[in-house]
Amino acid sequence: MIICWAAKGGSGTTVVACALALGWGRGPATLVDLSGDSATTLGLSEPTGPGVSDWLVSPTAGPEELARLATAVRDDVGLISRGTVGAPTDQWQRLAVVLAAMPMVVVDAGTGCPPGPLHEAAEHSLLVTRPCFIALRRAQQLSVRPTGIVLVDEPGRALTASDVEHALGVPVVAEVRLDPAVARAVDAGLLVARLPRSLLMSLRSAA
Repeated sequence: MIICWAAKGGSGTTVVACALALGWGRGPATLVDLSGDSATTLGLSEPTGPGVSDWLVSPTAGPEELARLATAVRDDVGLISRGTVGAPTDQWQRLAVVLAAMPMVVVDAGTGCPPGPLHEAAEHSLLVTRPCFIALRRAQQLSVRPTGIVLVDEPGRALTASDVEHALGVPVVAEVRLDPAVARAVDAGLLVARLPRSLLMSLRSAA
């Protein structure tokens, strides 16, 4: 399981999570959307049915019920949406156990600390950030430490990958350069069909 999260909004977490799931290519992958933006990013209709939060509030729901919530993004990629109710904070451990047993899961945890049990169960916990002083300060203040950093490189920034590693004490495992082709694909709802190869290549070392 890979969990992607950010200390500051607008870092590109959802695009990175979607790209990791789409680029897995070694069997089925499931994208679990806790932020609520994955369907739009992938060019899918806004989910209206039950999702992760609805599964969490059902004490009898198991792995089969969770799997049935997935919407097909592609033959080998499914999306489980955020859901329609507030997620109970005492049920994350149950979800972590189920997700950890699935073949390949990418969790888009959005902004702020990811749920503790999911973070602990993940093989890779990736902080997605730009080389931004404010974003780094917020990351330093959080109680969770990632296993690696996906650095979204912006031209003109003074901070380097080494600066980010020094500030957070965590290695940069992938550097993603801002690519207008990615924004165009998202805006046109074509990220699934036209996922830029440059993005896939940049993230190869992250998983």
